[in-house]
Amino acid sequence: MAMDSEANEFQLRFEELKRQGSSSSNDRKAEWEHMAQLCVKNLRLDIARVCLARLGNARALKALREVEAEPELQAQVAMLATHLGMLEEAQTLYRSCHRFDLLNIFYQASGRWQEALETAEGHDHINVKNTYYRYAKYLESTGDTPQAIDYFEKSDTHRTEVPRMLQDDLSALEVYVNKKKDKDIFKWWAQYLETQSEMDSALHFYDCAQDYLSLVRLHCFMGSSQKAFEIAHASGDRAASYYLARHYERHNEVKQAVHFYIRAQAYNNAIRLCKDNGLDDQLMNMALLSNPEDMMEAACYYEERGTHMDRAVDLYHKAGRVSKALELAFATEQFSALESIVENLSKNADPALLARCSDFFNTHSQYDKAVELLVTAKKYQQALELCVVRDVVITEELAERMTLESKDLPEEERRTVLQRLGDCCRHQGNYSLASKKYVQAGNRLKAMKSLLKSGDTEKIIFFANFCRQKELFLMAADFLRSLDWQNDPEVLKTIIHFYTSAKAQDLLADFYEAWAQVNIDEYQRYEDAMNILTEAAKCLTKGQDPSSERDDPRLTRLKHKVVLIKKYVRARRLCEENPGFAVQICEALLQEPDVDHAVRLGDIYGFLVDHHCQKGNIHLAVVKLRELRQLLPSTNVGRFISKSSAEVLKKETLVHSERGDGGHVSDEDLLL
Repeated sequence: MAMDSEANEFQLRFEELKRQGSSSSNDRKAEWEHMAQLCVKNLRLDIARVCLARLGNARALKALREVEAEPELQAQVAMLATHLGMLEEAQTLYRSCHRFDLLNIFYQASGRWQEALETAEGHDHINVKNTYYRYAKYLESTGDTPQAIDYFEKSDTHRTEVPRMLQDDLSALEVYVNKKKDKDIFKWWAQYLETQSEMDSALHFYDCAQDYLSLVRLHCFMGSSQKAFEIAHASGDRAASYYLARHYERHNEVKQAVHFYIRAQAYNNAIRLCKDNGLDDQLMNMALLSNPEDMMEAACYYEERGTHMDRAVDLYHKAGRVSKALELAFATEQFSALESIVENLSKNADPALLARCSDFFNTHSQYDKAVELLVTAKKYQQALELCVVRDVVITEELAERMTLESKDLPEEERRTVLQRLGDCCRHQGNYSLASKKYVQAGNRLKAMKSLLKSGDTEKIIFFANFCRQKELFLMAADFLRSLDWQNDPEVLKTIIHFYTSAKAQDLLADFYEAWAQVNIDEYQRYEDAMNILTEAAKCLTKGQDPSSERDDPRLTRLKHKVVLIKKYVRARRLCEENPGFAVQICEALLQEPDVDHAVRLGDIYGFLVDHHCQKGNIHLAVVKLRELRQLLPSTNVGRFISKSSAEVLKKETLVHSERGDGGHVSDEDLLL
């Protein structure tokens, strides 16, 4: 409330002064000045401007207009306080709004240098060096040279300011130069000594400053070209090398001039000298190191002279003038240069140009390069035709390029390209790659056929499972049946899975029959064969037409086959408990028509021979053996008889041979 009352009183006082008019009496002037001071306290710049106008203080008004850009009100009021002589209030206002940069300027303007330095070092770091410099200038004006040097160094302006300040006291300046050991100061001192014709001293200080350009320049001026050569060569300084090259050129020492132009990387000057003096070998080296414009200039030079055309082609190429390089290469039959250009041709090159390059390589029997160029030109059909005609091997990389780049073609045309690519790969025997391209072309049938030719079992299985098409399942299953599936359970399971997935019950039944026959022929596992044939019968039952009243003849045959095998299995099981009944079953089996389609005759007769040998009925055993020999005249019947029975029969043969009664069985009967 007190503050509001004070503000109201201030406002009323201002209004009263305005009503009293603009009297020029000293009392009224003092009142307006007092009112301006109150504006500082109340932060009222609007009223302050009126007060300053009444006082006629144009300088303060101008300062207020200039300070309006400052965002802080306190900073603007502080400027008013400064012009009103209210220095403490100005200082307080600057601190309150944290404008230490303005406070620093305030201290400098007030001559309060110690406070300015403390403010800059503590709060106004960005203006520290500027403050040091201004203080150094102030010290210089007061004649405090040592202190001024110290602050010039702190402001990092001593390299120019100290020599300027000491230029009238050369002895002191020389002491300072030797003391500081600064390259820039050494250089300034050397230049001064040179103007005074003190060449030896100037050389010494140029050397201390490592100013190689000035050293070379001065040695050339003094006629010491050899010394200048050594300095330029050892330092590698480009400016020094360039100056020395110009010096040698003026004295017609061309090779030396070229050498130092190269070291200075002034290749255009080196090229100019080489052309003017017929230095063709060095010209090529210069051009390769230079920019495209200089390369073009050198290429034109070679072309005009008609010599080293390969160099002209190479330079045109490196300068980016590919068409010009190719034209010249074709015209002069620069085969190696053309080959180099072609390697860097991109897919964005002119298709007609690429086709022309391809024709050139084709003419010179470089068929692989011709194909690559046709692919780059997106002439895929021509490229593939050339691959077939000239037997160019389609690599994985080349096929991938054709696949990726053909994405920009219409879908139908792209499929045609991929299909043709697959045909070429298959023609070359690369079945795996052919399969990949057929898949990308959407022709899964051809892809599977190629995989089958490749013999890659893992890929064939994966592809069939991935596509899940009946035709592919059947093709894969047929392929797996050509392998050693009997000894590989995983392959066997996969065959069954493929036939099942293809719903090919008849083919699955056929496989089961083959599997059962393997169990019979190879391992005599009749029980396993019986179970497998039972599964085959189930398959045929599933595949039978439900509306059909009669069984499929094949199903009937299978069921009969299972019955015969079951009888034989039963006979083998009864051989210990009821051998007589087992023999009856086997004898009955021998009377069955086509029993050998289910149970091998050799296994039945072998069972009977073994039984009679165990019972001591050698005569009956021999009879059965002879019957088997008559039924299977071209077969080694001995493999159907157990080792123990064979030993008994051999022993019996020896006994009868000793008696001389002719015996019961001969080796011919046994064929063991």
